[in-house]
Amino acid sequence: MKGLVLYYSYSGNTEKVAKMIQRATGFDIAEIKPVKNYEGDYNSVVNQGKKEVDNRVEPEIVDLKCDLSQYDTVVLGSPVWWYTFAPPVRTVLSGNNWSGKVIYPFATNGGWLGHTFEDIKDMCRGAEVKSGLNLKFSGTAMKTKKDEIEKWTENIKQGGEL
Repeated sequence: MKGLVLYYSYSGNTEKVAKMIQRATGFDIAEIKPVKNYEGDYNSVVNQGKKEVDNRVEPEIVDLKCDLSQYDTVVLGSPVWWYTFAPPVRTVLSGNNWSGKVIYPFATNGGWLGHTFEDIKDMCRGAEVKSGLNLKFSGTAMKTKKDEIEKWTENIKQGGEL
C-alpha cells in the first residue's frame, strides 16, 4: 500500500492532526495551498468561505508536490467550512481521478461536522471512501482524545474498515 496524507489547513489545527497521522502511518504528506491565501479578520474569512462554499468555488491552488496517481490510499483532511470541506479541497477533489483509490477522510471543526464526509464521497467517484474521523476543537485545543486518532490510524495501517 502506497499512502499519502493530503490536507488543507487554515488555522493550523488540520495540519497538526495531519502530521500526527503521517507519523503514525509513515505515509508521504502533502499540503493543499491556495495561490491566494484567505486574509482579513475572522469574520471576513468566514464570509468569503461561505460565498465560496455556496457557489462551489474551486480556488486556484499551488501545484501539489506529489503525483496523486502514484498513491492507492489517501488520508484526506480538511477543516469544516459551512458544514462541508474547505474550497481548496474542492479544487483537488474535482481535478483528479479517484477511481480505485481508498480514501480515509478526516475533518477538524469547532462544532458540527455537517455533511463533510458525504460530500467527499460524492466527489471521489470510483473510490472506496471509508468512515471518516471527526475531530473537534475549541480554538487550538483539540477536544477529541488522541487515542481515537491512534485507533483510527492503526486501522488504516491494517487496511481495515473503520
